Amino acid sequence: MTPSEGWRAPETARIARRQVLYGSALAAMTLTVAACTSGENGQQAKQSPSGPGDTKAETKGSAKKPLEPPQGFAEAPALAEQVKAGKLPPVKERLPARPYVIPHHWCEIGNYGGTLLGLVSASDSPIINEYMYGRSLLRWLNDGLDIGPGVVESWESNADASEWTLHLRQGLKWSDGQPVTSADALYWWEDLVIDDVHPALPPDSARSGSGTPMKLAAVDDTTLVLKFDSATPLTPALLANGVDTSGWFLPKHYLQQWHPKYNKKVTKKNWYEDHDLHTNWVMDPRCPTLAGWMTTSFQEGRRIVLERNPYYWCVDKKGNQLPYVDKLVFSVVQESEVMKLQIQEGKIDYVHGAFIPIGLGDISGMKQSQSRHGMELLLWDSGSGTGSVFFFNYDYPEAKLRELIRNPKFRQALSHGFNRSEAQKAIYFNTGEKTTGTYSPKAVEYQADSQGKQIYKQWRDAYVAYDPEKAKRMLDEIGVSVGDDGKRTLPGGGELVIRIDVPANLSNEHEAKNNLLKRDWEALGLTVKINPIAPEGFGDRWQNGQLMAQSSWEVGDGPDHITGPWWFVPIEPGRWAPLHGRMWTLRGTSEEKKELDVDPWKRTPPRINAEPGSPIARLWDLYAQAKSEVDGLKRRRIVLEMIKIHIEDGPFFMGTVANYPQVTMHKKDLRNVPTRAQLALGGMVNTWAHPTPAVYDPEAYFWTNPSAHA
Repeated sequence: MTPSEGWRAPETARIARRQVLYGSALAAMTLTVAACTSGENGQQAKQSPSGPGDTKAETKGSAKKPLEPPQGFAEAPALAEQVKAGKLPPVKERLPARPYVIPHHWCEIGNYGGTLLGLVSASDSPIINEYMYGRSLLRWLNDGLDIGPGVVESWESNADASEWTLHLRQGLKWSDGQPVTSADALYWWEDLVIDDVHPALPPDSARSGSGTPMKLAAVDDTTLVLKFDSATPLTPALLANGVDTSGWFLPKHYLQQWHPKYNKKVTKKNWYEDHDLHTNWVMDPRCPTLAGWMTTSFQEGRRIVLERNPYYWCVDKKGNQLPYVDKLVFSVVQESEVMKLQIQEGKIDYVHGAFIPIGLGDISGMKQSQSRHGMELLLWDSGSGTGSVFFFNYDYPEAKLRELIRNPKFRQALSHGFNRSEAQKAIYFNTGEKTTGTYSPKAVEYQADSQGKQIYKQWRDAYVAYDPEKAKRMLDEIGVSVGDDGKRTLPGGGELVIRIDVPANLSNEHEAKNNLLKRDWEALGLTVKINPIAPEGFGDRWQNGQLMAQSSWEVGDGPDHITGPWWFVPIEPGRWAPLHGRMWTLRGTSEEKKELDVDPWKRTPPRINAEPGSPIARLWDLYAQAKSEVDGLKRRRIVLEMIKIHIEDGPFFMGTVANYPQVTMHKKDLRNVPTRAQLALGGMVNTWAHPTPAVYDPEAYFWTNPSAHA
């Protein structure tokens, strides 16, 4: 593969788009939902041509190949004043030799200026990161159908895809004007990830299919070579996944002052605790970033202010340096009702529904108050494979209960005992499709051929039918019998309590679903308790295997099963098999062989290996094969085999409704926010692998009248 071939669309781009169908809406919601998805909502702006040679101006999706940079460049007036005053170099010197040109067909040339007001539920830098794709090595385009360049301008591999060469943009600079070089990547890898003291672990993009970490070397200041012990054909997709927040390129010139290798005054044993606080550019305004905006004020629990990065390396088709909007101000509000009130009172300019508790049930109220808040309401496809999801801890420490949880018939019985039709009606207003729980319906493997479509339906429908009598029979068959008090017991006797552990700040969607689960499962004779837990310690307790079940997430990952595998295969401790996931993260590290004679739940950290022949062992083996398989057709076949394990030995996670609409709201004069009709697949919002709205480049949003939003 030549460097230019690094810009070619992956095999996913050659697969026909899925025609997403929503279910019929409730009578009270039909007209409202239809109005919001029509595309006739003030977004029909004049479109600029995609670039030289275009014969027509397209309005849907994004260019599949990088656009050539314009001959000249322009900048925001405020930056031009700083250049004139000698405080900044000219814009051409601040940009790389070949800046990234935003490729979206729906984008028109915008105006500079103004402030955008938003909301977050906590001083939550991960959520703010989801707005900005500017630090990622590569980028998803067209709702996951294509991969485009990012910080890395081009890339190529050797014949068997075991070695990848990445070419950094020449002249790329951090927000403080310092050059970005391969030394920043080596600092992250050598001084943090493979350092014996620092706890960072190699990300999936830096591991082979067997889990072995890569070897990273720098050829020169802008060229990196990644060497793996086996083929890694999915490396470009893995580098496009998510928003890069703490890996690959870190500002060495700033962070080394907290590293004992570079500063002998650093003598603290756990030096990395101080060091890592400063890697978070959202919380530390002094930390340089590559994002379009940089933090200028961080007030814990109150407000976060971000202003334009004068060295941002992206431009529009005319050469105007982005972003257009001067400033972002995020207010921190924890109470969902207070958030809704602020939106209705017109105090907020942009709302992304995946992060703010605005759902389908709020549409009617938001439409009624539209004259006050002045917002357009859009519905993008969520791309969710589950809606609100329930899953047990496959690695629960109590042996007798763990054995029951691992019995697929137990989980299958509970799935048949859940009335999803009522949840679909009450929570999702009859949109989406009822599901046992799968990956995103937009996942490429489902669209590749008739076999893919069929296996998606098999997984979706496997245990979706509401049949409480069948559920009771299945529970009886595995010894979960009804005792003298009318309550079901553990096999062989003993109290059985299903505890649904949830963060105390649960959204209405999950809360409503959990109440239905409790009601339906208690009708089977089970004892069910919903257990709110302080959100601050919830994640740690789950990853250590201490909690029984979760019911506050959803599965939306993709764009395919192997590049967004966290629910599909336990390779990290956050999902349904936390101790297995922890063991996988330690593969190839010095910790892998330690404490093997210690009880898995008492290890530091708690971790467990898969038993030979178990579902997880088979998933691990197939995942390693798939990740190393160069032939795309063979790789899809491996994925289908993995799905069969989820069908036969699952459900490992239990879904409700797939691909319901997701709400986005914005002030009417905020432009370049795409409609569903302008997106390649209608949107794929609810996934971390495909970060939204970052993939649609909010840096290109602009105000028609910036002075009104000063």
